[in-house]
Amino acid sequence: MNLLDRIVILEADITKEKVNAIVNAANRSLLGGGGVDGAIHRATGRRLLEECREIRKKEYPDGLPAGQAVITKGYNLLVKYVIHTVGPVWRNGSYNEPKLLADCYRNCLRLAAEHEIKSISFPAISTGAYMYPKELAAKTAILETLKYLEKHELPEVVHFVVIGENVAIYKRIFKSLK
Repeated sequence: MNLLDRIVILEADITKEKVNAIVNAANRSLLGGGGVDGAIHRATGRRLLEECREIRKKEYPDGLPAGQAVITKGYNLLVKYVIHTVGPVWRNGSYNEPKLLADCYRNCLRLAAEHEIKSISFPAISTGAYMYPKELAAKTAILETLKYLEKHELPEVVHFVVIGENVAIYKRIFKSLK
């Protein structure tokens, strides 16, 4: 399979994805919030919140640092797992934001491979309330994913499930790579 054939760009609701795992663009607390984070927490029900509280209690009492990722069950979703990652808040690129965003993708993909996840869906991490420039975020997402997939068999397929103006941005960047 061609490397580019392993990536799909969709305009859809990530909570409705029929893949093995979805990525939650979480906030540091892991306890739900707005945007994708809130939608995933609402769709999964109370058990996800309870599992996230346990992760906070045992592993990350001060919250999940930007760039890191943790995995939970999917509960009421159509997926087996939710991988939570905290993207960086954009502050003019002067605070290591590009590296932290790249770390989000690498750490999520690593967790996916460790859990033998064949298909995964990502949202546009950090491009909402965290104000990361959409164009830069899309380039990082696609290029970091391609770098990872070049060296790893899993996940077999990566979906970028984006909405609004991100759809055209992701498609344009992806098309330029073909």
